[in-house]
Amino acid sequence: MRTLILKSVVLFILLSIGLSCSEEVEQVPLESNSTAPAPVSNVDVENLPGKVKLTFTLPKDPDLLYVKANYTLPTGREMEVKSSLYSNSMILQGFSGNEEVDVEVVAVNRSEVESEPVLLSVKPLRSPIFDVYESLSVGSAFGGIFVNADNPVREDLAILILTKNEEGDYVADPNSIYTSTDDIRRVVRGYDTIPREFAFTIRDRWLNYTDTLVTSITPLFEQAIPKSSYGDLRLPNDAPGHNSTPKSGMWDNDFINWPRCYLTQGNFIADTHITSFDIGVLAKLSRIVIWDYPEYYNSGNGTGRAYYYNVCMKEFKIYGSAELETTGDLDKWTLLGTYKEVKPSGLPYGQSTGEDFETANAGFSWDVDPSAGPMRYIRIEMIDNWAGTYSMGISELQVYGNTKF
Repeated sequence: MRTLILKSVVLFILLSIGLSCSEEVEQVPLESNSTAPAPVSNVDVENLPGKVKLTFTLPKDPDLLYVKANYTLPTGREMEVKSSLYSNSMILQGFSGNEEVDVEVVAVNRSEVESEPVLLSVKPLRSPIFDVYESLSVGSAFGGIFVNADNPVREDLAILILTKNEEGDYVADPNSIYTSTDDIRRVVRGYDTIPREFAFTIRDRWLNYTDTLVTSITPLFEQAIPKSSYGDLRLPNDAPGHNSTPKSGMWDNDFINWPRCYLTQGNFIADTHITSFDIGVLAKLSRIVIWDYPEYYNSGNGTGRAYYYNVCMKEFKIYGSAELETTGDLDKWTLLGTYKEVKPSGLPYGQSTGEDFETANAGFSWDVDPSAGPMRYIRIEMIDNWAGTYSMGISELQVYGNTKF
C-alpha cells in the first residue's frame, strides 16, 4: 500500500514539474529570418490556350521556401499560385484568352518574407472552351435533344442548357452537362414533343463563358415499352445463362443488386455470347437503354462498385425481328446497331472517376437505326466485355419506341 502511495506522489511531482516548465517556455517562431530573398530571374513566359507557363531561375538562397504568383482574372477573381523550391516552373490558369493580364511573381523564404516582385504582362491564347463551342451540335432526339461536342484537351467544363421559365427568362436546366470527357455525346430527355426554344453556352470552372447558341428544337415522340410485356426467348445459338441469374433479372426494375441481373455462363467458350428476348408488342424502336452490372470492387470512385469492368459489355450488336426466326441465324435478323462503351475519363481498366460511375449508373442509351422497320424480338450479341473474357452481364434494360407507328 505504501509503495502505491509513493508512486502516486512521485507521479504528481513529475506532472507538476512538467506543467511548471511548460509555463516557462517561451513560444517563438520556428524560423525568424527578416532578410528578403532575391527575386526570381530569367523569367520565360509561354502563352498557352487558357493558361500560361512560367519558367524561371530560382534565387540561390538556402532559406527559400516557394515561389508565388498573384494575378487577377478579367472576371475579377483573384488568383494565387505557388511553386515549391524544387520546381522552376508553374502553370497559371483561369484565363478566357487573348487579353493581357498583369502578374506579380515573388520568392518567399521560410519566415514568409517576400522578395521584391517581378512584374510581368502575359497574354494567354484563347481558352479551349471556345473550340468546344465551335464544335457544338444540337438537335432533336427521341424524348429530348442531343448535345454533341469535341473536347480533345479534356477541359473540365459545363455545357449549360437554358430554357425559358414562366416569366420568359432563360434559366439553366438541371440536366445541363458537366464533364471533362473528350468526346461529348449526350441526349437530354424529359421534354414534350412540341417546338421549344433552347439556348446553349459553355462555362469553365473559372466562370469564363462562350457566346450563346439559341435555336428551336422539337423533341421526337417515344414511349417506354412496358416491361410487363417482356418475356424470355431462347434460340439455338444463345449462350446459356448463369445458374443464379434468371433472364427476367433484365426487366425486374432492380438495377444494382445480385442476383437481380442476368449473366451468361463464363465457361461457355464462344467468340460471341448472344441473349434473346421478346418485348411482347410490335413497335417502331427508337433506342434501348442498358444498365451494366456494377461489380463489387474499389476502383477509386468512392462507391465500392465498378462499371467498365469484368463482364460489363464493351462492344456489342443489337438485332431485331418483327416475326420470330427460330434457327438463330443472325443473317436472317435485322442489325439495329453496333455499339461500343467509352469510359468518359479514359482511365485504364480497373480505374474510374465519379463521372465514369454516374454515366454508367444512369444507363447507356443506344439509339436504334431509324430506317429499321417495326420489331418485336430482340437479340444482343456481345463481341467483347471489359475483362476480355466470355461472359456477358446486363443488370437491367428498357426498350423505347412507338407502338402506334
